[in-house]
Order: sequence, then C-alpha cells, then structure tokens
Amino acid sequence: MIFDHDGLVVASAQKEHEQIFPRAGWVEHDPEEIWRATREVVAAALAKKDLTRHDIAAVGITNQRETTVVWDRRTGKPVYNAIVWQDTRTDELCTELAGDEGPGRYRERTGLPLSTYFSGPKIRWILDNVEGARERAEAGDLCFGTMDTWILWHLTGGADGGLHVTDPTNASRTMLMDLRTLEWDEQICAEFRIPTSMLPQIRSSSEVYAQVRERGTLAGVPIAGILGDQQAATFGQACLSVGEAKNTYGTGNFLLLNTGTTPMPSSNGLLTTVCYRIGEAPAVYALEGSVAVTGSLIQWLRDNLGIINSAKEIEGLAASVEDNGGAYFVPAFSGLFAPRWRPDARGAIVGLTRFVNKGHLARAALEATAFQTREVLEACLADSGVELTALKVDGGMVLNEILMQFQSDILDVPVIRPVVNETTALGAAYAAGLAVGFWAGEDDIRNNWAVGRTWKPTMAATERDRLYREWNKAVERTYDWVD
Repeated sequence: MIFDHDGLVVASAQKEHEQIFPRAGWVEHDPEEIWRATREVVAAALAKKDLTRHDIAAVGITNQRETTVVWDRRTGKPVYNAIVWQDTRTDELCTELAGDEGPGRYRERTGLPLSTYFSGPKIRWILDNVEGARERAEAGDLCFGTMDTWILWHLTGGADGGLHVTDPTNASRTMLMDLRTLEWDEQICAEFRIPTSMLPQIRSSSEVYAQVRERGTLAGVPIAGILGDQQAATFGQACLSVGEAKNTYGTGNFLLLNTGTTPMPSSNGLLTTVCYRIGEAPAVYALEGSVAVTGSLIQWLRDNLGIINSAKEIEGLAASVEDNGGAYFVPAFSGLFAPRWRPDARGAIVGLTRFVNKGHLARAALEATAFQTREVLEACLADSGVELTALKVDGGMVLNEILMQFQSDILDVPVIRPVVNETTALGAAYAAGLAVGFWAGEDDIRNNWAVGRTWKPTMAATERDRLYREWNKAVERTYDWVD
C-alpha cells in the first residue's frame, strides 16, 4: 500500500497466498511464496499510479507477529515451512517448559503466558524435529525471524549481505525478550534450548535500517519502519496517548490499550506487550487481548461448510433473520485465547433446535466476534481501571454493518471506524515516514485521523445481559474437550 502525506491511500495491490494444513491443529505458510508475492504486489501497486522508486520516501514493514521462519543464512532457504501463529503443535512442549511453575513461568519478564501462540516454542519445535536443524543452528548457520525479519533480510540482499533485524513489537511476541531491557533474555533462550546466534538484532520500530537492494523496483529506498500488525494498527489509529484503544477485526481479533512507558502486568489474562518504540525515545507499552478466530470463522463457513460462496455473503445471510434463534457459535478451533487461555477447549455450536437455519448460524458466527471482544475489553478495564467511552475499530470485518451495530450494542458504547480502514499498513507507513522526516511528528498522525462512520448502541440493557449470559454458558460447554 502506498500512502500520501495526509495518510490517504494512493495505490494498493494484494495477493492471497496458500494456507497449509498438514494435520489437525497445524497451520503453515510457504515463506518463499510470501517473498515472491511481496515483490509482485510492490511492483503492481507502483504500476497502478505509474510511480517509480523515486516517488517513494521510505518503506515500512508490518507482519503477522508470531509466525516463525528458520532459514539457512548462506543459501536463504527455509529449513521448514513458516509455522503460523494459530498453530497448536507445541502444546505438549509448552506444558513441558512450564514445569512446576505453570504457564506463568516467564510472564514477569516477557509479559506472556506459555502458549502455542508465541514464536519461541515454534523455534524449539523446528530445532527438535527437522533433521540436522539443531546442529546447523548451534554451528551458527541458521537464522530465525518473524515475517518482518524474513522480508527485510531479502529486501536488503538476502544471502548476499542481508540485514538480520527485528523491532521490539515483534521481539516481544517470541517469549525470548525481556520487556524492560528490550534485549534477548539469555536465560530463557538457554531453557528453550535456542542458540542466541539465530536471533535478529532488536532495533527500534522507526529508524533507517538500510536501503533496499539494488535489484528490484524499490532499489535504494530507505527501509525505516517495522511494526507487528496489531501494533501498526494501533499506531495507524493514532492511539498515541495512555488509555486509547483500538480493535482490529481480521483473521483473529486483537485489542490493544496504550498503557504508556511502563509495562503493566495483567491479572486478567491479557498480554503485556511493546506497543512501539520511535527512534531513541522510550518504548511505549500496551495491554493486549487476542481472540484466535473471528474473520477466519467466516472463511471456515465458506471453505469447510459451503454455507456461503464468498465472505461478503455473510452479511446478507445474517440479515435474513432477526436474531440468532437461540444458537451460539464458540469458534475455539485452536483453544481459547485471552482472557480465558484454555488450550483444552474446542469449537462448538450450542442451542440448536429445528427452528435454527443457516441465517441464524451466520448471525451467530458474527455475534461470536462481538462477544469475544467484550470479554477482552472487560479484562482490559479490570487491569487498567480506564473506562471505555468509545472503541476505534479497523480491519476487513468492520465493513460489516450488522457486526458493527451488534458490537456497539453488546458493549454499550459507540464504535468508530476511521476514514482510512487499512490502519495496519498505514501504521507501518507512519513509522517509516517519521524516521525520514516525511511526517514531522506524532501530531501529524493525530491530525490525519478522521471519523468515517460511528455506530451507537440501541439495545435494551436486559437483552444485552441475557445474550452475554447465554454466551458465557455456551463458552463453558467447550472446556475440557482435549484430555
């Protein structure tokens, strides 16, 4: 995506890539396919407006944060597919690492519970299960990176001098970084049996790292920003002050609340994470609630059940009925994330009667996203004491009018969508542009943000309470499914 100084979209291009499911609970991507697709969409976006590299001030990168790649630094070849954040194959390993101290063993230092969600256990799985990987890693031949690091390494030359770098927002999702020092924790790495030689250098989220390699459409353009996708959306939504929050509706849902320059521990199942670090300024932290399955539930209805032919059809189907007909859909396909953290849970549809039809199931699928968002927000408010007055939203699902109205109703606060909905890409652009002076400072970002649409609550309190009570009852039915 290409943005101008007003934060408006100049041009964009996109390309879907393969989702690989080798077995139940395993989710992978082909990192080389993603690198090829990156080059293709960069060229396509420039071509749409007849732009060249000379028109581009800087490049920012944003990415799925926990998705894990390990590759050979001499050849650039991955030793295994990228293991995606949703993948649950490291469940037993996480239990083993927790030992007698339990899932909170590393929470004080990393802000995270031991979970299949994060990169560290995925790296360990690759080293333990790919033939020869551990020996090559201990010899210093292998690199680890999340997707930002993989793309940056290639953009700056790959095996021919590529830069091996990440930023604190991505590093804070590995379980291997100390939140306070913003450096790799050697003790945790040793306990995970991960050689520190594999790990990228941690730089700030906004500084000039290098120029794009000479070969390609962006040759010589400075690469100057890296933000993990949810932190990028928070930055793009101008949530730059303590107490400001945004919720991104994508494959999963991610709510971040800016808590300022001191990490805030959570007592309610949230993650403490780095929100951003601009140049040499102190890092800003956030509380985050992650919901594993929201937009991907709509894809599941399309691809696995064939209830709809395209994701856009879900709204019309949900509009064909007045309510959920008593049905609740709990999409615990990978267990439950924040604030419940129940890896033993699995998906369920409850409350079925002969009355329920596919319209009710469509509505129940949309409502599941809003219910899970309320759970996360309640945990945020319990931790921070900050009372929510409105919720800024972004991501693909916020174009769904039924979902946004129900979200406002079930929260009992206004829901606000900005003019520019693609705030993840915009946040990465802001980080890069700040580093090269394209934007003078954070006030430019605040001034660019503008309201596109607001939904206000219309639901009676008694109905809101009834629906949420029944939702909680449905969720509890999913517990203890995996022994």
